[in-house]
Amino acid sequence: MSGRNKTIKTSIEEGRNYLERCLRITEPVQDVSAIINRTICGDTFVTLPLLPEKCVDLLIADPPYNLTKHYHGNTFSKKDASEYEIYTRKWVEAVYPLLKDNASMYVCCDWESSLIIGGVLSEFFTVRNRITWQREKGRGCSDNWKNGMEDIWYVTKGKDYTFHVDTVKQRRKVLASYRVDGAPKDWVETEKGKYRDTCPSNFWDDITIPFWSMPENTDHPTQKPEKLYAKIILASSNPEDIILDPFAGSGTAGVTAKKLGRHFIDIEMNEQYCVWAEQRLAMAETHPAIQGYEDGVFWERNSGPKK
Repeated sequence: MSGRNKTIKTSIEEGRNYLERCLRITEPVQDVSAIINRTICGDTFVTLPLLPEKCVDLLIADPPYNLTKHYHGNTFSKKDASEYEIYTRKWVEAVYPLLKDNASMYVCCDWESSLIIGGVLSEFFTVRNRITWQREKGRGCSDNWKNGMEDIWYVTKGKDYTFHVDTVKQRRKVLASYRVDGAPKDWVETEKGKYRDTCPSNFWDDITIPFWSMPENTDHPTQKPEKLYAKIILASSNPEDIILDPFAGSGTAGVTAKKLGRHFIDIEMNEQYCVWAEQRLAMAETHPAIQGYEDGVFWERNSGPKK
């Protein structure tokens, strides 16, 4: 990471001190306090059965999509639909006992794996919504429409669950500043501009994919933005809640949870990604900002309060 390019590419050897901060679990954990705010380096299918039951308030999962993908030494190979359904059901069954009765879960997927994942989730949970977010990256292809969207399934374990709509308002610039008796109608006029705070929908078009000049960016091929997870965490958890990510990758869920005053448990099998996750957690100590989230609201893409 040098100059304007802020991409985190620290090697395992260079980041040995970060890797040494990670936990490696081989026996059942009796007290959840022993593993919160830690990155667990290990296979999620081996680790999940060792965690205490009903300790998780919110789960964010970004499992491998059903594509052949190389992950710095590990490869996930595309499966046929029935095999991927078995794979999905296996990890869903493993996380289910860990969730509190009022827990929520969000699962990331592309359009193709979404068809399978949504079906499996509906067997175990109450499906509350399917969020679609605009993922502007890549140059497209010559024989199909460019895939510019991804899904996030939102489910809950029970009827009672946490949802704070006022924490995830989106601040939009007002173009048609309609007034009634000279006063703004459903918008505010400030020194920083004219804005309207709107309730979020299940279509998110304000997300920026991490790129080379953003401090959160790593060399992980499918890294999720902190802003994306911030919406989920603020809406569906409370301060001090425990958030689990069983496919942590470069640590976006844990880093965002830390920045927003929540506890986290990250599980990741790839040592390279564990290094990047721990490096980002260390950076969050002195740089707690989340791109696109300021003044308690989410701003439209490529916008923000005027300084």
